[in-house]
Amino acid sequence: MMEKMIFGRFLPGDSPVHKLDPRSKLIFVFAFIIIVFLANNTVTYALLLAFTLLVVLVSRIRLYFLINGLKPVLFLMAFTFLLHIFMTREGAVVFEWKFITIYEEGLRQGIFISIRFLVLVFMTSILTLTTSPISITDGIEVLLNPLKAVKVPVHELALMMSISLRFIPTLMDETDKIMKAQMARGSDLSSGPIKDRIKAVVPLLVPLFVSAFKRAEDLATAMEVRGYRGGEGRTRYRKLKWDMSDTFALVLLGAMAVLLFFYRS
Repeated sequence: MMEKMIFGRFLPGDSPVHKLDPRSKLIFVFAFIIIVFLANNTVTYALLLAFTLLVVLVSRIRLYFLINGLKPVLFLMAFTFLLHIFMTREGAVVFEWKFITIYEEGLRQGIFISIRFLVLVFMTSILTLTTSPISITDGIEVLLNPLKAVKVPVHELALMMSISLRFIPTLMDETDKIMKAQMARGSDLSSGPIKDRIKAVVPLLVPLFVSAFKRAEDLATAMEVRGYRGGEGRTRYRKLKWDMSDTFALVLLGAMAVLLFFYRS
């Protein structure tokens, strides 16, 4: 499962989404996370799903690749879906068997929350897949520049967020390698009682933490050797440029928000 983690990875490309300014993509995703909550009926969720699929199409990232990336959060999606089905007791009874009763409203809310999870994971994944870590750092730093007036270390904060984002797939890959090594030695991590599984995870955590600290130390050494001293007086090799396509993307998102507001119950 670990090798399917796509959040935090970057896939170089020349699609219209790849060419957008990182600032517009960051604003787009954060605004999208907010407008998702405007959807509350079948029509609005259908619009939301269609809009997300349109963005996926324009980004030229294979849908199958994104669906594979859902596997790490599939358990959370399934748990939330079942929670709504069994805890919501409104509307007509759709299914009844012994002590299990499923209501129409519970099924509807379960499907809606699953779509919400789906579009949020897709959009955030597209952000990292189409934007390099350096561009994300520059975009966050520029957007947070006003906070410098209140002595917030904007550059260091942006760099920390970018490094954390990049470490997610790296640590997942490392975890996968350690798990395979443990299983090759006869350790069983996928079967048996819960107590035994928890015990089997302990030998997994120790080398994972050691590897994480080693990578962090190597990164710190590399930055120090290259003369990194923070953001003070630092210039950029790549200049961010806002084009008409960036404005168009945000206008399109604004139009989507208006449609959701108009058609919501």
